[in-house]
Amino acid sequence: MRILSGIQPSGALHIGNYFGMMEPSIRLQDEGEAYYFIADYHALTTIHDGAVLRQNCQEAAIAFLACGLDPEKAVFFRHSAVPEVTELSWLLSTVTPMGLLQRCHSYKDKIDKGITPSHGLFAYPVLMAADILIYDSDVVPVGKDQKQHVEVTRDIAIKINETYGEGLLKIPEPRIRESMAKVPGLDGQKMSKSYGNTLDIFGPEKQQRKKVMRIVTDSAGVEEPKDPEASLIYQLYQLFADEASQATMAEEFRKGGTGYGDFKKRLWEAYWEYFAPMRARREELLANDDYVQQVLSDGAEKARELASTVLGRVRNAMGL
Repeated sequence: MRILSGIQPSGALHIGNYFGMMEPSIRLQDEGEAYYFIADYHALTTIHDGAVLRQNCQEAAIAFLACGLDPEKAVFFRHSAVPEVTELSWLLSTVTPMGLLQRCHSYKDKIDKGITPSHGLFAYPVLMAADILIYDSDVVPVGKDQKQHVEVTRDIAIKINETYGEGLLKIPEPRIRESMAKVPGLDGQKMSKSYGNTLDIFGPEKQQRKKVMRIVTDSAGVEEPKDPEASLIYQLYQLFADEASQATMAEEFRKGGTGYGDFKKRLWEAYWEYFAPMRARREELLANDDYVQQVLSDGAEKARELASTVLGRVRNAMGL
């Protein structure tokens, strides 16, 4: 089974990125042949500063490796190191119906958020399809809100196969992360940089502690019973604490007598301890850039070998 996933190099990675994509992907590297990439081609639709993009890619690479990605188990590379994907994107675009792209909610969502419309933003799903199809991917892990991307990829692959021969491109299957941890932002909305409500994986200690202590709460007094399930503090604590610790905090919420400040301190300690080994590994990687670059280079070489095979198959079928 070949697994494909990518992450946008959008800056400092937060715990929503970790529990939403990174941690599940790291677990999957033991289940099959994993191909993971840093999606710098995609990032060009929103980042127009070369120095910023390069720095973001470096941060993403170090973060992934620090969090447990094993280059002996997974092929890890920068998107732009496999230029074959852009050629396949063009070939796919020649049979992709306009109506299919017009129905994609990601384009509408980004425009609604104020991102300037561009052809790259509109054609984003075609490049994403090329990302998946060029590695003969079997499985693409996605959240429920990203399921449409795989559905579009399947539609495009089916169209190519109908036009140029059945079996030319493998039809991938989405693996919906039903059990994916839900990570609320510090204000109760979805955790997102655009909302300014994130808790970073590797942020400075003092800064992150202040963020935790500013988490939005209601006006319930110390002695009042409280509903743990309705509390952002408890929802976040569940990500980091073991079951016994979760049960203890939930009980203390319900019986009253403990204030939100105390619960926030306990959340802070659990969060900071959880990422401690990863912070230590990150420091090692920051001091060993040659290793990080070698991992990405080796990954790109393996990815290109497979990508060129699939692209050659498609080029031949299309008469090129």
